[in-house]
Amino acid sequence: KSRLIKLMHHGVFFKKKGPFSLREVLDFCEIKITDSDKVEKKIFDISTIESLKENCITFLNSSKYKNMSINTNAIACITTLSLQKFLPSSCVKIIVKNVLFTVAKVSKLFYPEADIDQIDRSLQSADKLSHKYPDVKFGKNVLIGENVKIGKNSSIASNTIIEHDVIIGKHCLIGSDVVIKNTITEDLVYISDGAKLGQKGFGFIPDKTKNFRFPHIGIVYLKKGVEIGTSCTIDRGSITNTSIGENTFLDNQVHIAHNVKIGKNCMIAGQVGIAGSSVVGDNVGIGGQAGISGHLKIGNNVKIGGGSGVIKDIPDNSKVMGYPSINFRNFIKKLEA
Repeated sequence: KSRLIKLMHHGVFFKKKGPFSLREVLDFCEIKITDSDKVEKKIFDISTIESLKENCITFLNSSKYKNMSINTNAIACITTLSLQKFLPSSCVKIIVKNVLFTVAKVSKLFYPEADIDQIDRSLQSADKLSHKYPDVKFGKNVLIGENVKIGKNSSIASNTIIEHDVIIGKHCLIGSDVVIKNTITEDLVYISDGAKLGQKGFGFIPDKTKNFRFPHIGIVYLKKGVEIGTSCTIDRGSITNTSIGENTFLDNQVHIAHNVKIGKNCMIAGQVGIAGSSVVGDNVGIGGQAGISGHLKIGNNVKIGGGSGVIKDIPDNSKVMGYPSINFRNFIKKLEA
């Protein structure tokens, strides 16, 4: 388990450049700072404000993270004029108008190939690799990339592709026509036919002449006992990871966007969509064709009715329905009025 956690934080899936001096980072982004004595400091990575990693550059684009930002260990932080007050004096403030655009540029500097899904040229037929996986059952036409780990007593059905460095736990069952990249699973995970995991998310910054793709350097992490239904799509994270908690089940055709965190023992029905960076608690039930907007927090034990549209945070133990979603009893009263 500790090895899996370590892999989640060390970018084994993406080619990383650097380190770069702060001056080099600023020059790449065409930003000038004249009053800092840290411009020659070496920066090894980019990270989120809550990670507390040292020797990195981070970003702050919302006051909702101010309690974490004041304790950041980062050398520098990309932020706005109004938010710089939430950063410690030890952190170099890089003031910009568009925080996410600058973050995308810095990510591109460190991970130049992570903005699109590169072809995995290491793929080989599982027939040629059977000696490496003596306790794994393969169907026909399965392709496996280099450094893939598959646990004992797992099965991979026909026409499935598992790309480089993916880790599959023990006693897992992967269906047909599945594509898995940039993903780690624990044991007893079931992924049904046609699911796609670990592809880049729908992240870009509109520019004057073209869209600037946001590099996606996170992964997909599935905990023990997760079930993924037919034709689900789960995007990898942009800077953090996309994760699904223990014993959570997804029905068919569910879409989970980048950076989403789903807790344990959740049941998510067909054609649900959860937009980027939303956090779903434990024991949550979501009815079919419901949609959850991005950057929201859904509490524990929440029930969301089918076809609902969630556009604001929902506290623990709530039951909601409708668009925009409201308390379930109020929804019924409106119907009866």
